[in-house]
Amino acid sequence: MPEIGKIDPRGPRFVAGITALLLAVTVVLGLTGLSAARGAWWIGLEGEPASFGWFAYQPLTDSTFTPGTWAVSAVPFTVRLLDPGFLLLLAVALLFVWGVASPRTAPWGVLYRTLVQPRLAPPTELEDPRPPRFAQGVGLFVTGLGVILHLAGVPLTVPVAAGIAFVAAFLNAVFGLCLGCQMWLLLQRVGLVGRARPA
Repeated sequence: MPEIGKIDPRGPRFVAGITALLLAVTVVLGLTGLSAARGAWWIGLEGEPASFGWFAYQPLTDSTFTPGTWAVSAVPFTVRLLDPGFLLLLAVALLFVWGVASPRTAPWGVLYRTLVQPRLAPPTELEDPRPPRFAQGVGLFVTGLGVILHLAGVPLTVPVAAGIAFVAAFLNAVFGLCLGCQMWLLLQRVGLVGRARPA
C-alpha cells in the first residue's frame, strides 16, 4: 500500500521529459525568431515586409532600421507578443504555474498517472512531493523571467531562459538529477523551507 502523500518518482521524470522537448523547440524558435534578430526591422524602399529567418512580419510604419540594434528592442509591444518563441515560452511558464498551483491536475502528471503508470511495475520507492513541486517553482521563475524580459524588449531572453530550463529538465528526465529538488534539500538543511517528513 502506497504511503499517504508520497509520489512515484518516475512521474516528475516523465513530466521533465515532455517539458525538455517543449523547451528545446522554444530554444530553436528563440534563436531563429525576434528575440535574437539584429537590425532586421525596417520598411524597405518598396514597402516590403521586414523579415528574419523563416518568420516574417508585416511592415512596421513606426520603426526604422538602425544597424547593430536588436529587433526585439525596436518593435512595438504587440509584435513582441506574437513571436512564436515567446508564445511557446509563455505556454511552458503557464504549465509551470499549473504544476505549482495544482500538481494533481497538471496535464503531464495526469497523462502519466492515467496512461503510463498503469503499464509500469509498482515503484520500488516513493518520494516527498514537495521537492518536485519546488522544482516546478524554479522552472516558473526562470521561464517567467524570460517572458517578462522579452516583453520589456530585452534581447535573447527567450532562448536563454528556455535553455536554462531545458538543461534542468533534461538532467531530470535523462539522469534523474532534479536540480530544483537539490535546491530544496539545501534550503531545508539551512531551515529556509519545510521540515523533513518522517520516513
